[in-house]
Amino acid sequence: MFSWNDMITFVWAFFIVLPLTSFVHASGHTFFVVLFGGKPVLTMGRGRKLFSVGTFHVHSLYFVDASCQYTEIKNESRWKYAVIYAGGIIFNAISILIVNSLIHLDIWPKHLFFYQFVYFSVYFIFFALLPIEYGKDNPSDGKAVYTVLKYGKTIKEID
Repeated sequence: MFSWNDMITFVWAFFIVLPLTSFVHASGHTFFVVLFGGKPVLTMGRGRKLFSVGTFHVHSLYFVDASCQYTEIKNESRWKYAVIYAGGIIFNAISILIVNSLIHLDIWPKHLFFYQFVYFSVYFIFFALLPIEYGKDNPSDGKAVYTVLKYGKTIKEID
């Protein structure tokens, strides 16, 4: 049962672990945009901008979400866009493997932080793979991969 004693764990998960997981996901998209010659802008959150470091922007509601906007990539192809759209899923999956490996090798301790990080990463992967629309021109990663491979339609902002 959830009690007041769980509030520290909740705050930790909500304001630190979840945004970190979201950052890893958006970094996956960003990595592949750069790899394929595009110019990305990675944004954490919504609301008033708190600070920027190059093309990385952090907003006051940093824990809400993260997104990657980008310019055209070089030598466009459907498979490159598909990899960009799947980049968040790929990075979340790799982060799970890294965390679990480091724990298994006794390099990192078994800790609630890592459990929560892996839990949220699995959550991100699951919901990113669902081929659904979150709104006009805002498909899930799975829907974006499907749409670009089948119809060649691309999007320039990835959540």
